[in-house]
Amino acid sequence: MNELTKRQRQILDFIQRSQQTTGVTPSLREIAVQFGFRSMSTAVDHVRLIRNKGFLEKDSHKARSLRVVSPFQSLRKRVADIPIFGTIPAGFPEEKRQEAKGCISIDTGSLGLKPTPRTFALEVRGDSMIGKHILEGDLVVLEYGLTPRTGNVVAALIDDESTLKTFLIEDGKPCLRAENPRYPKLIPASELVIQGVMVALIRKCR
Repeated sequence: MNELTKRQRQILDFIQRSQQTTGVTPSLREIAVQFGFRSMSTAVDHVRLIRNKGFLEKDSHKARSLRVVSPFQSLRKRVADIPIFGTIPAGFPEEKRQEAKGCISIDTGSLGLKPTPRTFALEVRGDSMIGKHILEGDLVVLEYGLTPRTGNVVAALIDDESTLKTFLIEDGKPCLRAENPRYPKLIPASELVIQGVMVALIRKCR
């Protein structure tokens, strides 16, 4: 949410106090008088900016219908639910399994993420990606359908087994690299299918 200027905060407080003490929203003229504005258009501009920043709502069909919005309510509009489709090994590949585990709610503003219907999460098992600071129990948020670039972390099916690794192109061919020297590089014998490219990482408090 964008921050209010000092004057905008004063106007918002005036509107809120008026509503609490009189039960009526002050008119634009009353706001202009309260703050000594020479023109009512100045009050109009301030109120418009406060609305644009998400602190006020207005019913366009009613007079004196400005309503102060809780900052938590505005923040809630940025929360998105991302489905968790089970776990993924960050170790040696394993036979693919999909386990429904519910969803996780995220603040899209804090993560700088715009989820789509193709966004999903998986819980990490194993330690093959510790070089990228991806630990067991972390949730990797992935986007299905993105074309991976060299260095991207991907959820992949390699010869029909699932794993979380770094995507590489070597000698013109795709392969997967672990970020832990204990694990070998993975070169597909027949098939490599990218299930999702990592776009965010969520760590649980331990």
